[in-house]
Amino acid sequence: MEIIQSPQNKQIKEWKKLSSKKGRLNQRLYMLDGWHLVKEAIRANENIQRFLIVPDSRYVDEFNELNSTKAEITYISSEVAHALSETISPQGIFAIMMTNESRSMLPSNLSGAWLLLDGVQDPGNIGTMIRTADAAGFRGVVFGNGTGDLYQPKVVRSMQGSQFHLELLQVDLTLFIAELKKKKIPTFGTELNKDAKSYDEIGKYTDFGLIMGNEGNGVQPEHLKMTRHNLYIPIIGKAESLNVAVAAGILMYTLKK
Repeated sequence: MEIIQSPQNKQIKEWKKLSSKKGRLNQRLYMLDGWHLVKEAIRANENIQRFLIVPDSRYVDEFNELNSTKAEITYISSEVAHALSETISPQGIFAIMMTNESRSMLPSNLSGAWLLLDGVQDPGNIGTMIRTADAAGFRGVVFGNGTGDLYQPKVVRSMQGSQFHLELLQVDLTLFIAELKKKKIPTFGTELNKDAKSYDEIGKYTDFGLIMGNEGNGVQPEHLKMTRHNLYIPIIGKAESLNVAVAAGILMYTLKK
């Protein structure tokens, strides 16, 4: 068995570049780090280019049992695994994935529930919202302008595999909301003002869009003007506000029929 031993190996250096947006764009690849994510990608029949495995990883037997792909396997040393990983204790199993160019295209059919992220930047918030959308039965999530990169390593880890259960798009929200409106599908924004409606006053829907805004600035005014209603969640106690991911969870489960 041939094992790449050195982090200075030319190919390892190229894969290490996938931690940057420039590297991902140049190679049209991104990396999954850890058995849970790799397992979810295999189960979802995702486009896996190659596996990188430390031969004595505790997950090797489970990987061999589950893996039905034709992707090549490259064996690496623990030192290389530490060089590639952004975690303190890498699990010794990675997947090199193809990025999906179709994510920037509007689907012809927009039925179902969509979560629209308007400038949301924190990887933890993004991951929590995507996992909640998955759990709530949403069809997809749209990463609008200013939202974190869906292939960024921290975002990838925080989604915990839910990215393989949903349609994730990178589309201008103005275009997406306009298309929903054209198809008579309502979009709901989130806003604190006298004209907003309480989240529990508007019923449940099968097809709709829900916009969640930037952690500090909220939803952009031009998007709020395009919605059917803008919603707020009453603060009963003394907290100043709700975390955007918590608010998104409340609204997703309230609105989804």
